[in-house]
Amino acid sequence: MASGDLQDPSPGRAPLPRYEQLKEEQEQMLMQARVPVATTTVVHMGPQVYVSPARDHIVWSIFSTIYLNFCCLGAMALAFSVKARDRKLVGDHNGASSYGSTARCLNIAALTLCLFSPVVIVIILVVTGVIV
Repeated sequence: MASGDLQDPSPGRAPLPRYEQLKEEQEQMLMQARVPVATTTVVHMGPQVYVSPARDHIVWSIFSTIYLNFCCLGAMALAFSVKARDRKLVGDHNGASSYGSTARCLNIAALTLCLFSPVVIVIILVVTGVIV
């Protein structure tokens, strides 16, 4: 063996004989020498769908609780609004929209009953003869 046929891996150790490269290794080394290797990551994403945030109607519920709390409908609406806000923060859009819809219905019921209850009371008082 000639001195060019031996590899010296580290000082102090006996040199190792060179091995004959396989055809695949030679092709691989040629490819690496020609084309620089670039490491890239490809992420395939589906179409972006915009989901509008669910409405929780918290301000309307606070107003209904303070001013229009007919049969505690405003307080119930406030409880459902808080639940809707919690679900929205967690990321559960279906639960948030469900609780928000219930809060909206309770707010509408509280508003309607508070607006029409004085009219109904006046009609009852007129029919019974208390108010002439």
